[in-house]
Amino acid sequence: MPLKASNLKVGDVHTARLVEDLKRTQIVQYAGASGDYNPLHTDEVFTTQVAGYPSVFAHGMLTMGMTGKMLTDYVGDARLTKYGVRFTSQVWPGDTLEATATVTEVAGGLAKFDVKTINQNGVEVLSGYAEARVDP
Repeated sequence: MPLKASNLKVGDVHTARLVEDLKRTQIVQYAGASGDYNPLHTDEVFTTQVAGYPSVFAHGMLTMGMTGKMLTDYVGDARLTKYGVRFTSQVWPGDTLEATATVTEVAGGLAKFDVKTINQNGVEVLSGYAEARVDP
């Protein structure tokens, strides 16, 4: 059921758990689905010994996609009109992610949201905005 403007007010917060204990398998599956086989996401030896990171890490677009699903689950299918993010920290295997959408404006059949995704340590890994059509 789509979200209704009459049920929203500025400051309302919707929160959802995106993933608990992100697996390397999920990261590799995303590489296959997206066609992005950058070794930073798939090759532990390259990532640790050549690039100097502690481990492979998730694609930013994987985090964006999971956060986007939280938004569409909240506002309804085909309701998003804008969605943009900034990746603020890496997502590692084993991370648990939680996303929030905070209503910033409701007017003219549109709702605007600030969006944030954090890991299990409270570190922000994604920040952004969204806008969605809402029924009266």
